Amino acid sequence: MIRVILPPYLRTLANLDNEAELTINGEVTIRSIIDGLETHYPMLRGTIRDYATQQRRPFLRFFACKEDFSLEHLDTKLPQKIANGEEPFLIVGAIAGG
Repeated sequence: MIRVILPPYLRTLANLDNEAELTINGEVTIRSIIDGLETHYPMLRGTIRDYATQQRRPFLRFFACKEDFSLEHLDTKLPQKIANGEEPFLIVGAIAGG
């Protein structure tokens, strides 16, 4: 079971009180996690990645095992601790301003 922690506004949109739990067949990658989220929570389609380009939305960051995976290719294999549910995959809303 893959555990995914979403930023509060996406949890509200998906009607989640806590983290999302997904079952992923095959390799656990950033893409497979986003695909799983969009399948189980269709209201999240287009909120994490752009419909046309499939790229990460600008103000979202991806973290796995305390490492920033935001600039990695979506097909990057994630650490085993994410795959076995020991650690959650975090999607974090970035803050901008001055």
